[in-house]
Parts: sequence; C-alpha cells; structure tokens
Amino acid sequence: MNNSSATPPPRLLDAIRGPADVKNLAPVELPQLAQEIREELIAVTSTKGGHIGPNLGVVELTIALHRVFNSPEDQFVFDVAHQGYVHKLLTGRGGEFFRKLRQSGGASGFLYRPESPHDSFGAGHAGTALSAALGMATARDLRGTSEHVVAVCGDAAFTCGITLEALNNVVSSTKRLIVVLNDNEWSIAKNVGAISHYLNRLSTSPTYNKLHHDIDAFFKSFPAGVEMNRVYHKWKRETKDFIVESSLFEKFGLRYIGPVDGHDLGALIRNLEFARHCDVPVLIHVLTKKGKGLEAAIEHPEKFHGSGPFDPVTGESQRPSPGAAPKYQDVFGQALTRFAKANPKIVGITGAMPSGTGLSHLAAGVPRQFFDVGIAEEHAVLFAAGMATKGFRPVCAIYSTFLQRAYDQVIHDVALQNLPVTFCMDRAGLSPNDGPTHHGLFDLSYLRCVPNATIMQPKDEDELVDMLHTSLQLPGPGFIRYPRDAGPGAKIKETPALLPVGHAEVLREGSNIMIWALGSMVQDALKLAARLSTEENLSVGVVNARFVKPLDRSLLLSHAACIPLLVTMEDHVLAGGFGSAVLECLQDADCPAAVERIGWPDKFVEHGTNTNVLRAAYDLGADDIHRRVLARWRNLRAEQVAADV
Repeated sequence: MNNSSATPPPRLLDAIRGPADVKNLAPVELPQLAQEIREELIAVTSTKGGHIGPNLGVVELTIALHRVFNSPEDQFVFDVAHQGYVHKLLTGRGGEFFRKLRQSGGASGFLYRPESPHDSFGAGHAGTALSAALGMATARDLRGTSEHVVAVCGDAAFTCGITLEALNNVVSSTKRLIVVLNDNEWSIAKNVGAISHYLNRLSTSPTYNKLHHDIDAFFKSFPAGVEMNRVYHKWKRETKDFIVESSLFEKFGLRYIGPVDGHDLGALIRNLEFARHCDVPVLIHVLTKKGKGLEAAIEHPEKFHGSGPFDPVTGESQRPSPGAAPKYQDVFGQALTRFAKANPKIVGITGAMPSGTGLSHLAAGVPRQFFDVGIAEEHAVLFAAGMATKGFRPVCAIYSTFLQRAYDQVIHDVALQNLPVTFCMDRAGLSPNDGPTHHGLFDLSYLRCVPNATIMQPKDEDELVDMLHTSLQLPGPGFIRYPRDAGPGAKIKETPALLPVGHAEVLREGSNIMIWALGSMVQDALKLAARLSTEENLSVGVVNARFVKPLDRSLLLSHAACIPLLVTMEDHVLAGGFGSAVLECLQDADCPAAVERIGWPDKFVEHGTNTNVLRAAYDLGADDIHRRVLARWRNLRAEQVAADV
C-alpha cells in the first residue's frame, strides 16, 4: 500500500470549539495540541504577519490556563493582548476566522471585547492588565461572586508606571487575585532598567524558593502551623527580610511562586491549581522563551515580536521590490543620526521601540546620544523635558497612539515651560492591521489646543527631513506626524531647508476649487485635482498645508475670498482636526466660505486588510471623495444660479 496518499490523521486543534474541549483532552495529548498550535501560528502569521514571537512563547501557559480555569466565567486579562492568538484558538475562533488574522472580516490581532465573551478586557497598549484585573477582582468582591481573575503580564509591563501603581494597591483592594508574570526577558527590544535586572536575578536564584518552601513546610508541620506561618510572613515583611530575602512582590503583599518553567505543562497546571485555591493575592513567575518553535524568532526576537509576512522555513521576511521607497521611520532615523553626529546636544529617546521608530539607526551610529527608557512614555517625555532645561535638543520618537499616554507631561512639563523638545509621531493615521488601539487618528485634536505647540506633517520624505531640521531650531516644542508606510519616493536633498513656520505651499493653482491637504493626503489631492480638471473641466488647485499650528491664515483667507469652494483632506478624525482648524480660522475672520471636509468620522475604526479597504468602508476611497466634492460643487453652482434668478 502506498502510504504517501494516505489521509493525515485529524488534528486535535480542529476539534477545539471552546475551553471545554481543552479540558476533555488526556494529559498525554496536550503536547501534541501545543505543537499543532505552533504550526498554525507560524502558518497564519507567515502569510498575514502579526505578533508571532510573543504567541509562540505562551502556548503551554495558555493551554494550562484553560485547563485550570473556566473561561469566560473566570476571566483572563492579557497585558497588551498581542499574545492572545493562542487564547483565540482555544475559545472557538480557529479555522477560517483565525486564518484571516488582522484582515477585514477576520480575527483582531489583539483581544477585543466585541469579538468574544472570552475577551474580558481589550487592550493594545502595555501595562494595563494589572490595574484592569484588580478593578475586576474588586468588583467581584463587592458583588459577592466567586469567579477568578487572572492577569497575565509580561516582564516589560513592570517597567510601566501604571503597573507599579496597581501593584501598590493590590492588598488594599482585594484578597484574591492571580498574577502570572510571563518573563521572557524581552518586550519588543531588550528590556532595560532596574526591574528587568531584578527579575533576572530572581529567576536565576534556586536558593530563594527552596528556602521559602522549606520554612513554609516547617511551620505548617505544627498543629497551629497555618497561623504561625501567617505570623511569620507578616513579621518577615516588617523586619526587612531578616531571615531570607523577600521578593519585590512580597513586599507589596503578593505571595510569590516560582520561577516555573513556562513550557512544562505539568508544572504550570500544578502551580495554577495551587494559586486557584489561595486566599491571598498570588504572583506566579513563569519563564518562557519568546519565539519557541521557530528558530528564526528565537534568534531574532525583536524582528519577530511583530513581523510582516515571512518564509515559515527560513524566517526570511518578504523583501521590498527593487527601487521601493523607504519607510518614513527609516528616513527619520537616518536623518536624526546625521544631525546628531554634527551636534552632540541632539539626543534621541524611545519607549522600547528603537526599530519601530527608526531610532535603531541612532543607536548604531551614535549610541551615546540614544536612550531607550522602556515602556514608559510618561517618563520618556519628562526625561526629555529635563534634558531640554540643560541645553540639549531631545527628540522623542513615539507612535502617535502611544503619545496619548504622556499627555499630561506634554502639556504640564514641556509646553507650559516652552521647552524645545521635538516629538516625532510615527503611525499617524491608519495602522490598518492593528486596528483601533494603534490608529493614530487623534493627535491633531489633542495637540491643537496646547499653547506653544508647533504641529506639522510632511507631504514626502524630503519634507520630513526639512521638518526635523526646522523643529530642532524651534524655541519650544515641535510635533511632526507621519504615517507608518513608505513615502512617495521623493529624493532627499543634500542640505535640508529651514521651513518658514506657519507657511503652506501652493502646489497647483486653481480658481474653482482649492484643496488644502495635509501630509499623506497631498498625493490624493493632486490626483483628485487632475481628475476634476480632466473630467469636469474645473480649475482645481492644491495646497500642501504643512503646518496645522500655526495655520497659514493669510493664504487661507486669500483663497476664501476669491475661490468658491475650499476642500480639506486629512488622515485624521474630523472632530478637532485640520479641517476644524480651517473652519475656526474662517469663523474668527467672519468669512462665510464654503468648506467640504474630508477625514475620518467620529468612530473607532476597526482593523482591516489595508488602508484602501478601510477607506472604502467609510466612504473615503478615491471615487467616494470625488463624488462628494463634485456634488458639493454642483450644489453650490445650483444655489448660485437660483440666487441670480
């Protein structure tokens, strides 16, 4: 018989419709399930991209959680939630839905409450799990119910101030909470700071847990041992570790268990079962290997934290086509490195995103002027403010959506003191596959109201370099926003230009319609103008706005005085954005010009296959915009004819 044509045996994973099916498997079947999950993760992310490294590292941990607890009655809160793919596969979201991961109509790349009752709390930013889980546990206690709440936090989460704030409140808020510390020594870049060094010492000290275990067993051997053990732990905290060093977590009142091998299913299940029956808050320290099951992900954890499509055998990423334009982040990183080499007062600061922001170029070229502060955006901005008071020119490279976390520092510590800090906001506009937690659609609204802020967006790569050069000369804070993608391929000048602050650039003259476009929308505006000119015989001009604050008031009012229709285009929400700035300027000048605003609606935009798919879903495709502008023009003409009659 020729076995080559035999049907392969059915996969265990294909029979998983929910957590009950995980519980029904025999213990000896669990390693096979883990292997099948890893194969599925690699197969899907190699074609769709995604957070492959973090998910490969938590396969056994997630299986163990679903063996011990009862989701959705018991609730898991995953920090960042980018390691939730395994959880999705075990809660009825496998098959075609998972294979469309991060695509329109498929599974979100993060936990998302509308997607499943098993997603008890949504996320996308780091450091939120412990606070959220503590709130859920406290609410449970107030309701008098008995479900378990488990917070799964990466080691990098403990570099976030909000996690430490929550840790400080655990014992004063609840008696029952389980925290799983998933320690793989990596977040996106290698973890930095005292907390990561502390965890490394703790995880490599076998003496620590043996001493604690032996002392616990000694006290519990007496008839009144449980009470004696409780008194001992209280005394030990108050006498500052006279007998044996406590962990940091025990100083905050959590019982520390571990380290536990995060790929040993038996050990994980035993320790989770123990924690499940504890009547005090517990932290289980789990050691995992990020990228386990894919050698390339183990060797290059930063690259495979969040990867585009790749070869599942070699791990090689899909190469850009020859002659493709560079990404904005690399244009920025290379330009900043060039400027920093010429000026030792220029420094770059990132919150654990050196590659994603392009600051890896600075780290390699001028390491002394590069600072990675970990996932701590609030500290990054305050740190920059402090440096600025000493004559330095800090450049904070932070994604638009992550800068939201440091809003108070932007206002109170930088803008109020008018300090010369430059903020380079990558991922401004859509981040299609990642969805609403990562879309940078709100920065203009939250920055326009801040005094002393200069806000700009380039139309291409060359203008980005000019804006960086200009911002480094400003007397106060400068904000430069730019998208995730590559630019249009503009050639970068040898010597950057110093842009006149608050001055727009007329790219095309027009007498019927004038389109004021911002940043990435400038190319769309030029195409729209050409189409209206060719198909409708209209005279349509285009302005590259460049500056949102200060707006080019003089040019805008001159256009409003003689051109029947103004159109604004922005990759940002309409509420409070660039178009709103234009309307405010016209209102202040008592100018009743007709304005058609093009931008995103007052909604959280979901994830999607790409920018074009999402724009089409919100009537923002090229044909949609053409129809809207043309309809507005025809209505204006009709009104004018009626008025003349």
